[in-house]
Amino acid sequence: MTSTTGAVCPHCGWPDEAEPFRTVSGHGTGTGRTVWTRCACGSLQVRVTDGCGTRVVSRGRPA
Repeated sequence: MTSTTGAVCPHCGWPDEAEPFRTVSGHGTGTGRTVWTRCACGSLQVRVTDGCGTRVVSRGRPA
């Protein structure tokens, strides 16, 4: 896969702006939305969506 922003999963190379492999959970916040996802490699990610767009703010290692 090719990333247009250069931000990719350090474990498998899946682009951060791509659809997450699986959504685990999500909830609204005062400034937007927080979504917990799993990458194709199995790493858990926290994605934040707000006025600046969507970005991965934290990620774990693959299981």
